[in-house]
Amino acid sequence: MAIFLKGSWLVQPRRGTALNYLLDIVDIKPANMEDLTEVITASEFHPHHCNLFVYSSSKGSLRLCDMRASALCDKHSKLFEEPEDPSNRSFFSEIISSVSDVKFSHSGRYMLTRDYLTVKVWDLNMETKPIETYQVHDYLRSKLCSLYENDCIFDKFECAWNGSDSVIMTGAYNNFFRMFDRNTKRDVTLEASRESSKPRAILKPRRVCVGGKRRKEDISVDSLDFTKKILHTAWHPTENIIAIAATNNLYIFQDKVNSEMH
Repeated sequence: MAIFLKGSWLVQPRRGTALNYLLDIVDIKPANMEDLTEVITASEFHPHHCNLFVYSSSKGSLRLCDMRASALCDKHSKLFEEPEDPSNRSFFSEIISSVSDVKFSHSGRYMLTRDYLTVKVWDLNMETKPIETYQVHDYLRSKLCSLYENDCIFDKFECAWNGSDSVIMTGAYNNFFRMFDRNTKRDVTLEASRESSKPRAILKPRRVCVGGKRRKEDISVDSLDFTKKILHTAWHPTENIIAIAATNNLYIFQDKVNSEMH
């Protein structure tokens, strides 16, 4: 419900210890906790302007704040929110629209957000809707009821930019992770496993089959392991190196072909 800026204030008490302090910069807590309808889910400072930061909420909105205007940023400078299509409204709409992660692009021009089913790219100059929307695992839309019952629908997936802001990465189930090329609009599903992490191993694209014809290497949506999930992802700021956290394993992959070319 609140964002705190934590620092340390060096003093010299009797035993020479340091005192920590918390600076409250956002607080949307209602006077009566029974009126609580929205919580803060993620936040990040702008990469070039230290006075700007954004925070996301469980209602799917983004608020850009400027600390030059006020030390207490309960009033935002910009509100980024996509209107909901009434025809798609369901019991799960508010849950799956909750933003689990937000990342500024390296250029500072765009923001990347992740909700349960999609990743979206927002332009700081356009608040009404995202400029790009990518479906991460739309095949799960028909399984939201069972995902709600096993609490998977509340999983918080992270997202990441590559160094040039041209490719987006985020996690999924079955130890799969997804990549979206913003220029070519191509996407690929890859798997983090012990086999793929062997030296000189090449990651092979995976495909989830919903119905109809199924290739030998395809995996059925009914066979997905929801206990294996990639919630945390990170991309090296300049190199084609990624880190994937799958349960209690950390995988690091490198695109050696492109690295050698550059």
